[in-house]
Amino acid sequence: MFENLRCGVLWSLGYGYTFLKFLVDLDDANARAQQLMAMIGLAHKRDVLAINLTYAEQRALEVGITIGGGASVILLDEPTAGMSRSETARFIELIKEVTEGKTLLTVEHDMGVVFGLADKIAVLVYGELIAFDTPEAVRGDARVQEAYLGTAVAERPGQEA
Repeated sequence: MFENLRCGVLWSLGYGYTFLKFLVDLDDANARAQQLMAMIGLAHKRDVLAINLTYAEQRALEVGITIGGGASVILLDEPTAGMSRSETARFIELIKEVTEGKTLLTVEHDMGVVFGLADKIAVLVYGELIAFDTPEAVRGDARVQEAYLGTAVAERPGQEA
C-alpha cells in the first residue's frame, strides 16, 4: 500500500517518470507517503497489498493517491457506494479532512452523504438543473423534495389534480 501512495507522490514532487533513482533514497517522497498513510488512517496497513485492503480502505487509498499527486480539484463518483453506514460515516469525515482547501466535486445519490459533504449542491433531474444552492436551501426546495426526498408537494398553480 505504501508503494501505491509513493507513486502518487512522485509526480507532485517533480520526479515524473524517473525510475533511475532508488526509491528508498527519496526521503521527501517517502516522508510524504508516510504522512498520507497516517492522514487516510491506514498507517497500520503500510505493507499490506492494496488488493488485500477492504473496499472502504481501497477507496481511502485512492483518495490518498489523488491528494498525494497534488490535485487541487477532487472528483468523486459515488464515493461511498457499497459501504456500510459506519464505513460511510468514517469516509465522509476522511473526505472532509483531506479535501479542506480544495475543490470537491462529487456525484452522489445518497442524500445523507451529499448533505454531509457539500457547501453547495446542484440538483439535476433528467439532465436539467432544478436547484443550485446551500444544503439548507436545497433541502427546503419543493422541487428537490418532490424529485429526490420523496415528500409530496402541493399542486402548483395551473395544474390539475
